[in-house]
Amino acid sequence: MQVVVRALSVLRALAPRPRGATLQELHEELGIPVGSLHRLLATLAEEDFVTRSTLNRRYFLGPIARQLTEQSQHQSALLVSPHRAVVAAAEASGETVFLTELIGDRPVCVALAEGRHPLRLFVRIGQEMPLHAAAAGRALLAYWPETKVRGLLDRRPLTAFTEETPTTVDAVLDHLALVRARGYDVCDDELDRGVWAVASPIFTSTGAVAASVTLAAAGSRMHDPSDRETAVRTVLAAARDMSDELGFSAPWPETGGAPAAAAPPADRRAPSSRAAKDAR
Repeated sequence: MQVVVRALSVLRALAPRPRGATLQELHEELGIPVGSLHRLLATLAEEDFVTRSTLNRRYFLGPIARQLTEQSQHQSALLVSPHRAVVAAAEASGETVFLTELIGDRPVCVALAEGRHPLRLFVRIGQEMPLHAAAAGRALLAYWPETKVRGLLDRRPLTAFTEETPTTVDAVLDHLALVRARGYDVCDDELDRGVWAVASPIFTSTGAVAASVTLAAAGSRMHDPSDRETAVRTVLAAARDMSDELGFSAPWPETGGAPAAAAPPADRRAPSSRAAKDAR
């Protein structure tokens, strides 16, 4: 299977190069003999995985390779109909459970299962969730590079929905560090007064975050710490179920939390005072 490994290594080498690479550059980087590499590139070009410029003789990713990448980026990894894990979590908890995905750069509720105590005023299909104030949105952002998160948040107003809402980019970044540390996010009176929510990211086979799953409940039903703990476990179980179905294979901690393999480099800043309070 050496030829397959070599073909994949060529595609990996070309993927981050918008200006392409010459045959000699690929030979020097990959260590594949020039004759073998030339034949391999010719076959990949015949199948449109690679293209070669007639002007500078540089090789580039072809339309088929780019098509696969674009489809992966723009197609929803999860069905709009409520996933069985979402339905099961709603039935087990009696609370509203929903999925959120990034549509462009906007987190949108794409599927929902109402429990015995529906929160129709809180969330609906197609509703955009604020990235800085909703657990559903922050669970999506937590594993992004800090520079990307900062750039995204800098472009939009960080509205104060309640007195508890984080309203600065640094405050949100500190909170995302907490999300990564415990593997889930909690929103308590930060978006809607009297609403408590817990959200966990859902991972794909590559370790990317495909969506978040959120359980939302009236705060009056979540005063007891044991009820909150049960809700957290319910959400983490649903997230793990859906991640497993999407091919995620990194180990998950026994007692919950997100897999360390998916986390970006550790945040250099210490959590804010509010984040430390939430952790306790």
